[in-house]
Amino acid sequence: MAGAVEAENDTAKRKNPEPVTNGAAQATDEEAPEAKRRSVIRSCIHEVALPPGFTPSKDESIHGTIDNPVYTGPRAKSYPFTLDPFQEISVACLERDESVLVSAHTSAGKTAVAEYAIAMAFRDKQRVIYTSPLKALSNQKFRELSEEFTDVGLMTGDVTISPNASCIVMTTEILRGMLYKGSEVLREVAWVIFDEIHYMRDRERGVVWEESIIFLPPAIKMVFLSATMSNATEFAEWICYLHKQPCHVVYTDFRPTPLQHYAFPMGGSGLYLVVDEKGDFKEENFNKLKATFERKEVGGNEIDPPSTRGGRGGRGARGRGVGGRGGRGGDKGSGSSQDIGKIVKMIMERKFQPVIVFSFSRRECEQYATAMSKLDFNNDEEKEAVEDIFKKAIEVLSEEDRSLPAIDLLLPLLKRGIGVHHSGLLPILKEVVELMFQEGLCKALFATETFAMGLNMPAKTVVFTNVRKWDGQSHRWMSSGEYIQMSGRAGRRGKDLRGICIIMIDSQMEMKTCQEMIQGTAAPLVSTFRLSYYSLLNLMSRAEGQFNSEHVIRHSFHQFQHDKALPKVEENIKTLEAEVAKIDSAGESSMAEYHSLRLKLAQLEKKMMAEVLRPERVLLFMKPGRLVKIRDGSDEWGWGVVVHVVKKPTSNQGTISSALATDPASSYIVDILLHCASGVIQEGKRPRPRPCPPGEKGEMHVVPVRMPLICAISTLRVAAPRDLRPPEARQSVLMAVQELERRFPDGFPKLDPVEDMGIDDEDFLKIVKEIEVEEKKLVSHPLFQSEKEADCFASFQRKAELMVEIDALKLRMRESQLQKFREELKNRSRVLKRLGHINGDGVVQTKGRAACLIDTADELLVTELMFNGLFNDIDHHQVVAIASCFLPVEKSNEQVRLTNELAHPLEKLKETAKQLAEIQKECKLEIDVEEYAESFKPYLMDVIYSWSKGSSFSEICEMTDIFEGSIIRAARRLDEFLNQLRSAAQAIGNPDLENKFALGSESIRRGIVFANSLYI
Repeated sequence: MAGAVEAENDTAKRKNPEPVTNGAAQATDEEAPEAKRRSVIRSCIHEVALPPGFTPSKDESIHGTIDNPVYTGPRAKSYPFTLDPFQEISVACLERDESVLVSAHTSAGKTAVAEYAIAMAFRDKQRVIYTSPLKALSNQKFRELSEEFTDVGLMTGDVTISPNASCIVMTTEILRGMLYKGSEVLREVAWVIFDEIHYMRDRERGVVWEESIIFLPPAIKMVFLSATMSNATEFAEWICYLHKQPCHVVYTDFRPTPLQHYAFPMGGSGLYLVVDEKGDFKEENFNKLKATFERKEVGGNEIDPPSTRGGRGGRGARGRGVGGRGGRGGDKGSGSSQDIGKIVKMIMERKFQPVIVFSFSRRECEQYATAMSKLDFNNDEEKEAVEDIFKKAIEVLSEEDRSLPAIDLLLPLLKRGIGVHHSGLLPILKEVVELMFQEGLCKALFATETFAMGLNMPAKTVVFTNVRKWDGQSHRWMSSGEYIQMSGRAGRRGKDLRGICIIMIDSQMEMKTCQEMIQGTAAPLVSTFRLSYYSLLNLMSRAEGQFNSEHVIRHSFHQFQHDKALPKVEENIKTLEAEVAKIDSAGESSMAEYHSLRLKLAQLEKKMMAEVLRPERVLLFMKPGRLVKIRDGSDEWGWGVVVHVVKKPTSNQGTISSALATDPASSYIVDILLHCASGVIQEGKRPRPRPCPPGEKGEMHVVPVRMPLICAISTLRVAAPRDLRPPEARQSVLMAVQELERRFPDGFPKLDPVEDMGIDDEDFLKIVKEIEVEEKKLVSHPLFQSEKEADCFASFQRKAELMVEIDALKLRMRESQLQKFREELKNRSRVLKRLGHINGDGVVQTKGRAACLIDTADELLVTELMFNGLFNDIDHHQVVAIASCFLPVEKSNEQVRLTNELAHPLEKLKETAKQLAEIQKECKLEIDVEEYAESFKPYLMDVIYSWSKGSSFSEICEMTDIFEGSIIRAARRLDEFLNQLRSAAQAIGNPDLENKFALGSESIRRGIVFANSLYI
């Protein structure tokens, strides 16, 4: 790694004993590497990564030094307030014409830095691009910047306004597309602002940010805005290495408005201060709170609430709500409406409003809001203002759409100062709520975590109805990073002495968990780089040819992080080898023999279990309540209880699963109630449960387990409640299992495969006999009886474990991530050749040129359908319906029944998907054929089909339990997809198909679905 790493080797002895300006504490650096020069200034840290041999050329009398940038020249923009130290330093870095990463808490004022970069570009007659991760945020940012600067444009895929403006707000996907196409606009761009850069850790879309940064010309400077992250310096070093230019880091965890964190016991009363405004955790108060659960009552141990002076601190039932849908249930551990009402009432009485009440369930947001029927927070004048704004906002809708139930239900709430905000709301209603909140007309807002992103909309108080969230597989505690992002909405700068956070907790939350969540550090930015066919084809077809796949892989943040970790890996190897050298090798020969016996026996037992777990043999015994033992590599899960068995494979996300197996049992998933540790571990971005360590309380969760991980089956079964969602129901099963463990101290009786299961296969019986022979050898070995007491055996085991760990680390050093990506690249190229996207020389063919233009959906499958004639044989309404299957849509709980005109295209799609997956598998790519084919969901096929044919919005809403806002979001993305398909048809010279996609797009672009944003 040339850039930052070479610079690190060139250490510069720099001391800074002089007091720093702005009343800062004295700061010194000891042997600071050049790439990490640091100066601490009161509330922020400034660092800079420098390329090797870099010589600053700026006038120090105007710009200060690169280590201590201070700008004294004429400003491109003035502010009606005094800039914070981190903002001052950021401005000085920008005036040096050097890239900067600003990492700060929500509401700290990062936008001021972005505005300064835009003002500089306007002053210097240059262009600037402002990127945002979401279309809705881009719309909001467009409005905000348009009020400050006149020459502002917008490009989101949905909307294009003034594309030749000096400042263009766009989604990051649009920027990447421009970079691939070599857009002329970029030749005039001096700055690119990446808002919410921490989105780069998103598993699905993070690669878009990474590729955009790699492709940007070195002449363009960048401003990165991020929530606090623990590895900001590492990111800056990557930018320095990539573009051979300095990259500053300005990091602050200073909050202009300090926070107080209170806990409220669910089902109880009173607030308990758990972390004060200085960041000190109050153990005594937390213990008092926990005691209330044990007594089932609250005594006189409550901490006084904060004062105004700062204080002490089949498509089934459609339950209508504010969003028009009942939605799906949330965590049973969430606070009750009674608890929420009690807290909100207290907040209003003490004038701690506005308050944002966060919930992880959209349904619960609506339930809590509608349960506040007796509360009214607005006076008559405010009610009139609400009604006036609301009516003006919905004037853009047709008469019919204005009478939608969702619209009728929200206005009465808003008039009482109560709002709801979640992704399932109609977009226009979300925007109305946002505007009301900004105007102070919405005093209590019930929102999901998406409200914690985007524009600065702080409140005085934030309430968490639950600090556990469903991640798709299990309930887990919120991470510290998530809590930091959401709690950051508390405290309005210049208005509140302190922000107030109230978390509702139940008896299961331990002190350590609470402390880690509130006081923990922000999550690091970890690369989620991956190779996509879209990227490969675009790289192969780039006219300039200066970038290829190898270049992108080599310069990815993923590769940079891997290479940067190697010295630490080498150090770990030396430490482990030193420990091995200290272990006494006496009696090692006997140990090795004994260990070999145990290993052989384990392998035979594994072989036997593979036969036992053949579906035709074992399914009869996988009844609910059956006790089975689970082992996943080195993870011993112990005994769990069978809940359900399904043949359809599920995603590996959050499941206990080994590498893809080939035996029949691997296509079965067993839902098992297991004793899990509190919270989850993270594997990259993949949350995963872990076994409960001995002595810990843990939690019982239903975890999807691939059948081959069952290592023993008991004759015992336990009675389990039908509904395992309530924690107390799962806990009762744990108590039953623990009672059985007391009754069977020598272990649970196991099913005998011969006697109980009736397996009489000759080869199987041979394995059973072999096991018996090896067991006799093991029992007769001298070490068998003394195994537990022998220190030498423990030493041998430890040595063996260390050697395995050393080998794994050495393999990691040898196996560069680059090599792994090269293998994947080779395999994906094989797929592209097989399908005719490229020829033998890697030249992009007609089919490849079509796929190059599609990044909204699966480019390979949709191109296959274009070329195999599916779209030719159906009308444009059917085209729109089948295209909806390519887009991510929330799951519907209702049974989808399709007419033949929709069922046939869907069947053809899945058939083609299976063929495509088989080809990828043959080309040595890991893919589950069935899972891939089933990933294209028809949840909105009939809905979109009806909309395309002219049905009203209220009519299509009656056809599904999916939220209205989700339908609109899917339809807008569908329009973008259809436009890409239209471009692809044009690229291959098929005017009939091009016209059909155009008609499809035209058929859905109407009414409330495509109503203009209030921000535009």
